[in-house]
Amino acid sequence: MESSDALMARFLALHPRTIDLSLGRIERLLAALNHPERRLPPVIHVAGTNGKGSTIAFMRAIVEAGGLAAHVYTSPHLVRFHERIRLGGIGGGHYVAEDRLADAFARCEAANKGDPITVFEITTAAALLLFSESPADVLLLEVGLGGRVDATNVIDHPACAVVTPIGRDHAEYLGDTVEAVAMEKAGIFKRGCPAVIAAQDYAGADAVLCRQAERVGAVPVRVGNQEFSVHEESGRLVYQDETDLFDLPRPRLAGRHQFTNAATAIAALRAAGFGDIGTAALEAGLRNVDWPGRLQRLVRGALAERMPRDAELWLDGGHNADGGRILAAAMADLGERSDAPLVLIVGLLGTKDAEGFLKNFVGLARSLIAVPITGQVAARPAEEVAGIARTVGLPAEVAPSVEAAVEGLSDTIFERPPRVLICGSLYLAGAVLESNGTIPT
Repeated sequence: MESSDALMARFLALHPRTIDLSLGRIERLLAALNHPERRLPPVIHVAGTNGKGSTIAFMRAIVEAGGLAAHVYTSPHLVRFHERIRLGGIGGGHYVAEDRLADAFARCEAANKGDPITVFEITTAAALLLFSESPADVLLLEVGLGGRVDATNVIDHPACAVVTPIGRDHAEYLGDTVEAVAMEKAGIFKRGCPAVIAAQDYAGADAVLCRQAERVGAVPVRVGNQEFSVHEESGRLVYQDETDLFDLPRPRLAGRHQFTNAATAIAALRAAGFGDIGTAALEAGLRNVDWPGRLQRLVRGALAERMPRDAELWLDGGHNADGGRILAAAMADLGERSDAPLVLIVGLLGTKDAEGFLKNFVGLARSLIAVPITGQVAARPAEEVAGIARTVGLPAEVAPSVEAAVEGLSDTIFERPPRVLICGSLYLAGAVLESNGTIPT
């Protein structure tokens, strides 16, 4: 049997990677596979611009701490495709094994019979096929892009639909206003199903989401309203809804925004019928949650060992303007607790709003080192990133690689050990984890 890598290479050669906004192709393929989407555990479907993955990570950690099994589908992957498909198990799940992934790919290719289909559609079909063949208590299903016509939106009656904070991203497909993006994300709401709406940064997005939930007959559950609320008190997370109040530990994932993501996860689980998960599991989930490449501190590994003495090395895959704002706020919080000169190592794709992302760090970052993203044809040249940084007011230089940028820090004199943040792209984050030797497991 061909390996999953060989099959994926063939998929990429035969099928378009571009977005083709229609559900007809994947529905046809799923029918040929005897409808695995109808043979799944309860599904919690998650859309949004920022925070989708973190919210799912919190849900998985809580579910597993409660002694249940959770399937997980996320994208993109950081290092290997297998990261996208986690098969649930009591005591913790695992990424799909190579032989099972290759077999699922081969069966999907055979069932498709050479008909037009995109790579994301055929790989999503493979994931649903795998999930349908393994027992679990819940499937945490992340939207790839948008929601309304995303390949994951083949679930007729999810246990719950969730929309995390919405911002401007993928304007070529979703529209250039937050209201237009919200309309696409709200496409996962289904009649009679709970629709958990996280605290939104834009009133227009919140209004669209609430209106669309009511229009389709979903049951809206909104953060900050009487349905559920969250706040920080003495460094702890306080969650309250119509029936319970929980005084919980600070989330392990760094950043103030993770309080909202954690609360959204709790609300989604309770809305989906997992309200009997107790306080102990909620506490353990928040303490043990793991989500690589999202404000992850690298304390060991090849790159970490090249850092100047006592310097901090952080990694985040944030890449849009709102993600940059959230990331800058998290760095500012770290700076208030422990002052250190902030140095950015940045790689960006040409499809992203580089100026919108970088301007969040003006007045916060001491300097920026632009690096290429190897193997990505859509990557901006490092010289272009550095030029945009200088335009918005960030001192910038160029390095040929992340490794060179890190090594070059030893030649710079800082008044105290620096705090270094590598950011700008999930593709860059994946390359950094691989180079550092901290591949997600």
